[in-house]
Amino acid sequence: KPSRAVIFDNGSGLCKAGVAGDSGPRSVITAVVGRSKAKSTMLGAGMKEYYVGEEAQSKRGILSLNYPIDHGIVTSWDDMERIWRHVYEHELRLKAAERPVLLTEAPLNPLQNREKMTEIMFEGFMVPAMYVAVQAALALYASARTTGIVMDSGDGVTHTVPIYEGYCLPHAVSRLDVAGRDITEYFMRLLLEGGHSFVSTAEREIVRDIKEKLCYQSPEEVMKEYRLPDSNVIQIGSQLFRAPEVLFVPANIGIEAPWRAQNDLQQRHEVRHRRAQEPLRQRPALGRLHALPGLEERILREMHLQVPTGMFVRIVAPPERKYSVWIGASVLTCLTSFKQMWVTVSDYKDFGETVRPSERLAATKHEQETLARAD
Repeated sequence: KPSRAVIFDNGSGLCKAGVAGDSGPRSVITAVVGRSKAKSTMLGAGMKEYYVGEEAQSKRGILSLNYPIDHGIVTSWDDMERIWRHVYEHELRLKAAERPVLLTEAPLNPLQNREKMTEIMFEGFMVPAMYVAVQAALALYASARTTGIVMDSGDGVTHTVPIYEGYCLPHAVSRLDVAGRDITEYFMRLLLEGGHSFVSTAEREIVRDIKEKLCYQSPEEVMKEYRLPDSNVIQIGSQLFRAPEVLFVPANIGIEAPWRAQNDLQQRHEVRHRRAQEPLRQRPALGRLHALPGLEERILREMHLQVPTGMFVRIVAPPERKYSVWIGASVLTCLTSFKQMWVTVSDYKDFGETVRPSERLAATKHEQETLARAD
């Protein structure tokens, strides 16, 4: 029996990895690599050349941290390879050469980045086969759908991506370089204005925790309390709402790109007219969004202000959306037709790193109908 594939969902903030067929990833680590700030002196004192993930985070006071994925795009391939190797050897404890691997990528990922990923996997890890899939399409698969609008907001970038029968439609993708990390940084500024100073790397993690536990999307101001690690309690008001508001008004942090619901509606019309009059009014917008109370309602309210009369809008935000991309990859690799989609080492030897599978996700008509019935 063939070995089950390894799946890497590569994000700006987290790397989620596991084995196809499982219900969720076995490993979720911070996608960060840390190096000593004083190499010449510290390496001789028991320090390693570099640290990965939570080990790097725990030593952030004496390390220089680097996140190899910036706004969804890999910018440091050496560190990205270190993260993958760490996960293989220490998290999954699997040999890369014994299993195919599926890796995820952001929409509109530069072709040279995909080629570099292919080169590293075949030449650095000696994998027998690999596949690269767009994260938004995989998130849609996780909800048993092949057509829809995916709104994906992670740690480094926010995308709205139309998917039609497994195809990602790049001409209608909307990208905004504002996401979870930017909300955290803006939240720090707002707290400082309110008299609460959080400036160090360790304090930034406190702000991120406050954001995840207390921030919300609602115009009604609510005062909330947060207990700091030193047991002091602070009260926070409008900052809890104003911070995530940058997703809708990015100009608040100096980004002029519009991010309004009408963008999504324009995509729906574009997809509908270009793809055989598909009735997308019956299709949901699927969210892999921040788990902020009121966010789905806020998006739905903004969309209702723009939709033509009679158009039905539905937001689907699965409770497991944090892992939707990984789960979708697991679903995809288990389809009977997927085995023909792998790029093998033989393909790589014949065509080099430019070899790539069809942009369409592998799903037969029968399998698409099966997914649709599962909704």
